[in-house]
Amino acid sequence: QLQLVESGGGLVQPGGSLKLSCGASGFTSDYYTIGWFRQAPGKEREGVSWTRNSDGNRGYAESVKGRFTISRANALNSITLQMNALKPEDTGVYYCAGTSGSLASPFGLDPKRYDYWGQGTQVTVSS
Repeated sequence: QLQLVESGGGLVQPGGSLKLSCGASGFTSDYYTIGWFRQAPGKEREGVSWTRNSDGNRGYAESVKGRFTISRANALNSITLQMNALKPEDTGVYYCAGTSGSLASPFGLDPKRYDYWGQGTQVTVSS
């Protein structure tokens, strides 16, 4: 069973940067997709970015394109989300999620496509 652990959240001022990390273990399939999601109070969980190990393909939500970068190391054992030019609307609990198989856009941003979830890490963008 895939296990995921997030780290790196915190408080940052608007325009600042944060780097989130997702440690993954327990792979039982050759191919996986890992995604980052976020949930603000009173709102539904939304997809932020995803990547898959089959070919390194990745995708982003329109709201974060050009500001966030997803990267992977050691196949999919460590996935990072570099977040730059942060805005107050980026505030929320950020989750790392995984599923076996290779998802493609737009399904990589659909939380219903993922079977395994981390516990989440809080990101607060405020002055």
